Amino acid sequence: MRQLLAGNYAVAEAVRMAKVQLVAAYPITPQTPIYEKLSDMENDGRLTGIMMRTESEHSAMAACIAASLTGVRTFTATASQGLALMHEMLHFASGNRVPIVMCNVNRVISAPWAFGSDQSDSLSQRDTGWLQFYCEDAQEAYDTVIQAYSIAEQALLPVMVAIDGFFTSHFIEPVDIPDQASVDAFLPPFGLPTRFDIDDPAYINNVVNPEQYMGYRQRSFEDMEKTRPIIREVNERYQRIIGRGYGVVEPVNCAGAEIVLVTSGAMTSTARVAIESLREKGLSAGLLKLKGFRPFPTEEVQEVLKDVPKVVVLDRNISLGKEGIWCQELKAALYPLERRPEVHGFIAGICGADVSPDMIEGMVFQALSRAKPERLPTWVRRDG
Repeated sequence: MRQLLAGNYAVAEAVRMAKVQLVAAYPITPQTPIYEKLSDMENDGRLTGIMMRTESEHSAMAACIAASLTGVRTFTATASQGLALMHEMLHFASGNRVPIVMCNVNRVISAPWAFGSDQSDSLSQRDTGWLQFYCEDAQEAYDTVIQAYSIAEQALLPVMVAIDGFFTSHFIEPVDIPDQASVDAFLPPFGLPTRFDIDDPAYINNVVNPEQYMGYRQRSFEDMEKTRPIIREVNERYQRIIGRGYGVVEPVNCAGAEIVLVTSGAMTSTARVAIESLREKGLSAGLLKLKGFRPFPTEEVQEVLKDVPKVVVLDRNISLGKEGIWCQELKAALYPLERRPEVHGFIAGICGADVSPDMIEGMVFQALSRAKPERLPTWVRRDG
C-alpha cells in the first residue's frame, strides 16, 4: 500500500511493523514526531509493544540495553544533543552486544544553538561500535529500519539509521508499505541465543585486565568486519521478499566518468539532478551515493573509483582540525590504490543551508579547474 508519509512517520511505521516490544525515548527536535507517532500507535492499540517515557536520552539507551539483554526487541530515536548525551551508553550497548536499532535524525550540535540538518552528531559516534546507515529519503528510511533489525539480530551489534532533520524527517513523500505478512516473513520474532534470565539474574559486566580487554576489542572489531556479508544477505533477502533493495554504495554513471561526485543522505537527491544536468551539457560526470558508514564500504568504493581521475566529496558535516568526515574516510579507503583519484573536499548545507543543483554543478566545475586538490576543504554558501 502506498501512503504519503513524512520520514519520521515512515520510521515509526517500520518500528510498528517490526513488532518492536519496547520503545524507550526522550523527545528532541526534529526526532519528536517519531516518538509522538509511536505513542499514538500505542494508545490506539496498533503498537504491539510498550512505550517507556524516560527522563533523558541517557536513560532511554540504558533502558533499551537492559530490555534487549532479556530478549526484547527494542527501539529508540534521538538527535543532536540527545545523541551526545547518550554517548556513554552507546559504548555499553555495543560492548554488551545488544541488537538495538536507533534512528538518529541529523541535527547540528550546539553551540551556537540551531536546528538544521548536520551529520556531525551521528558521525562523531563513529567509534562507538554501532553500525551506521544514511538514508536518502523516507522510503529508504522505512526499508532500512526493517533491515536494521535483521542485521543487528544476526550480528549482535546495535545499528543506527540516520536521516536528515527537516528534510527527510519532515518532507511528505509517497512510501510503499508492504503487508504485515511480508514483513513477518522477512523478520521473524526476536530471540537472543543467550539472554539475561530475570528470574535467575546472574549477568556480570566484570572488570578485566589489559590482555583480556584487548581480546574483547579485537573480537568486536572482527565481528564488525563479519557484518559485511550479513548486510549483503539481508538486503538480497529483503529485495526478494519486499521487492526493493539498497547497496552500501550506489554508483550512477561512474564507469568511464572523468569526475564523480560523492554524497550521502538527502543531498543525494539534489545531486542526482545536478549530475543529470552536467551530462546534458556534455560532461562525463558520475555520482556515488554512500549509504554505509560503519562498517565503511572500502572495497566497494575502491571498485567504483579506481579508474576515476577526479572525485568531489560533498559533506554536510565538519571535523574541526581536519575536513569533512566522509571526505577523510574516502581518502583513507582509496589510499591503497596504485592510481588514486584526486579527491576534492567541499562543505555545504551545514544546518540545513540551501544546496541547489547549480551550487553542486559549480563545485564540480571548480574541482575540474584545479591543478591539484586544496589542502583544506572548500566552504560553499549561497551568500558567499
